Amino acid sequence: MSNTTITPQAAPNRRNTELMMLGFAVLVPMLAYANVGLAGDGSLPMGSVIKYGFGLGVFAGIAHLLVRKFAPYADPLLLPLATFLNGMGLMFINRLDLDIVKGIGLGGRHGTAAAGSQLMYSAIGIGLFVGIVVLLKDHRLLQRYTYTFMALALVLLVSPIPFPGDMYGAKIWIRLGPFNFQPGEFTKIVLTIFFAGYLMAKRDALALASRKVMGLYFPRGRDMGPIVVVWLLSILILVFERDLGTSLLFFGLFVVMLYVATERTSWLLFGLFMAIGGAVVVGTLEPHVHDRVAAWLDPLAAYNGSGSVQSEQLAQALFGYGTGGLLGTGLNQGHPTEIGFAARSDFILTTVGEELGLAGMMAIFMVYALLIERGLRTSLAARDPFGKLLAAGLSVTIALQVFVVAGGVTGLIPLTGMTMPFLAQGGSSVITNWALVAILIRISDTARRPAPPAGTFDPGAGVAPRRGSHASGRDGTPAGGTTPPPSATPADGSSAPDPEALTVAGGVPSAPGGPGSPPPGGSGTPPRPFVPPPNPGGGAPFGPPGQGGSGGPNP
Repeated sequence: MSNTTITPQAAPNRRNTELMMLGFAVLVPMLAYANVGLAGDGSLPMGSVIKYGFGLGVFAGIAHLLVRKFAPYADPLLLPLATFLNGMGLMFINRLDLDIVKGIGLGGRHGTAAAGSQLMYSAIGIGLFVGIVVLLKDHRLLQRYTYTFMALALVLLVSPIPFPGDMYGAKIWIRLGPFNFQPGEFTKIVLTIFFAGYLMAKRDALALASRKVMGLYFPRGRDMGPIVVVWLLSILILVFERDLGTSLLFFGLFVVMLYVATERTSWLLFGLFMAIGGAVVVGTLEPHVHDRVAAWLDPLAAYNGSGSVQSEQLAQALFGYGTGGLLGTGLNQGHPTEIGFAARSDFILTTVGEELGLAGMMAIFMVYALLIERGLRTSLAARDPFGKLLAAGLSVTIALQVFVVAGGVTGLIPLTGMTMPFLAQGGSSVITNWALVAILIRISDTARRPAPPAGTFDPGAGVAPRRGSHASGRDGTPAGGTTPPPSATPADGSSAPDPEALTVAGGVPSAPGGPGSPPPGGSGTPPRPFVPPPNPGGGAPFGPPGQGGSGGPNP
């Protein structure tokens, strides 16, 4: 019988799959550009195809090459999905520019094209994406600055208050000469990082319950402080900035992340009751919010010239959906600019519904659903609790924003003034969303990276060390940057370090009794067995060892 040598194969990194899907994500918008031109004047708009379609493809290709080098095990669909949505958004904005520059649907007023500036902001966003992928070596480093991110979020939230509001009264912009940006878009990432760090540290206390009512565990009174503070912050945003969308997004994000961290359904119900109560009070007392609720309840009032509703945008949007029907009128065959100035931002989904129909809207929603699903899959695969919460929070952020915007422009909920991620016009939005995807890329690369061979230490299973700390991490990893050397793990691949090889900072040998203890006695004295430290509060959301939790690497 001949001897057969088996050579171990490296784990697939799926980068070729990403490249293939990226080509498809660029090709579809380029074909849509051609369709827009042929449906308009019968000519092929090579300028738009090359400038917007091929231009975005070049930027995305550079991002792919750097992901291939610096995050080879990242999820292969996150970058193509974001590129497809960004490309389709550029195509729809370019299509709307054709009517806006001619004054169609704007009462004869000629507007300016916005596709060029949106491509520039997309390039900046991809540049930020590349910077995060290259420079952020480990997402757990963000955990060190949990309360710094909290302070930064508070500054960003209150910064628009001194500036004048928009034509509908919402104070969500900072205007500095020709430059405008929306700090609320950047705040959603900053707050998500803070929520993930805070809930990871406090989830044990928040999971405790005082009493069980109708099968639900309700939190203790002293543990309700965090959700009350975030609720009050959301109410203040509604009152002082008149920004319904940001208020709903932040409060909903915190409640969902609180549920993910504690697995207490009572937090969801408690947060829902608080949101409804706050909305009723503010909607009654705040005129701006009251007007939006009135427009939602009777969208045809302004169109018919009755009632106190002044905007007919929602009515025009509903007319557009009705005109599009199941398959739509075709690209460049509808009249989406009848909505007015918001056709390229808040109501760009109406263009999809009118010209691509219900089928086109469902296709766009499926792409968003895939993007959210890949983010949640990354959360499940992450080996550290902070990464799990952060990936889940970023995915929930996209889901809530899509729901709030789509619900507003279809009449499901009142209008909020937010924009569809990647699809709508807005520099702040597209830059922030590319940064969000970059963080998911970095987390997925750490989560999907193959487990190290026997005899090595897996850094992906620990938590971010804190400088100057001598306590152990949540999973037993020594804090302060000290990790067991390769020889500290037995050759059989078990997770318990070898007590004879375990060392602490400075090379001082550590006995099984703990760091700094003297080594075992003379010959004949067997070493005490090493018992790994417990994993306190390893709740179900983070999983037991071997199931993607903080106790060990993913299988």
